Amino acid sequence: MRKPFLVIIGPTAVGKSRLALNLAQNLGGEIVNADSRQVYKYMDIGTAKPSDAERKLVDHHLLDIRLPDEEFNLVSFLQLSSTIIRKIHERGRLPILVGGSGQYIWGLLEGWQIPRIEPDVTLRSELEKQLENSGVESLHNYLQQIDPISSARVDSKNQRRVIRAIEKALYRQNNDNSADLKRPLKTPHLIIGLTLDRKELYERIDSRVDDMMNRGFREEVQMLINKGYSTSLSSMSSVGYQELAENITDGRDLDDVVQRIKYRTHKIVRKQYSWFRLRDPRINWLDSDGSENYSANNMVEEFLLHYDKMK
Repeated sequence: MRKPFLVIIGPTAVGKSRLALNLAQNLGGEIVNADSRQVYKYMDIGTAKPSDAERKLVDHHLLDIRLPDEEFNLVSFLQLSSTIIRKIHERGRLPILVGGSGQYIWGLLEGWQIPRIEPDVTLRSELEKQLENSGVESLHNYLQQIDPISSARVDSKNQRRVIRAIEKALYRQNNDNSADLKRPLKTPHLIIGLTLDRKELYERIDSRVDDMMNRGFREEVQMLINKGYSTSLSSMSSVGYQELAENITDGRDLDDVVQRIKYRTHKIVRKQYSWFRLRDPRINWLDSDGSENYSANNMVEEFLLHYDKMK
């Protein structure tokens, strides 16, 4: 039997990083990032990246491995995370995969076999014309018609991702769903999900956005623009970065921008719960109410003890 690892999932701002740090310190673990934005350098405040002090306490992986104008996608994550988990096991440590990117998490655990879907130049040209004439909302509505599941999960404001999702959806329609082949991971793993009452979670998000602003989120976006990173980059379409770039380059009212960041983050939470279902029997849900550290430690120790007996 292969060595086990842990997975901690849940919506934005629910406390995943805090729990992972606690478990890693108690159980001799190393943390593997499964957040699609924390991979980028210079994007620290807006992605809620672990602090330098936290990184000194526990080894973290897949942070700051790409420049904002470099590509990072599901295939990149699957390749790198698998290698890192294996190396952590070789060191006799416990890998702890942490993040809110459902596509990355399930892609790894369910063993998605991702064919290389080359960009369709003709289709993309047509979609970009529709984008210019009718806006991204019309493209997202089209995606909803052909692939409701993808439309519910993709950021409807992210033009690049909507266009790419349409390309993939049409590819699957024309290739007998070959992109949906899966080879579930046989490595034993325990999935712990953190959740919180939706109203309380939104309040926590709003407070975190205010704190990010106080710590220099706008200045971080200004620094990225000063470095020459285009606001049209996929990385710069991330929640908060896009809105603050509009404030910096177009003069949008800052108070209005901050409110839009909060609302957009609430929307992302709803998408995350479409990836991580509360009724999913694979996920061991805990309330993020202060008791999660004790409950999770007990749960993990029982899981590891069961694994030892099975060896």
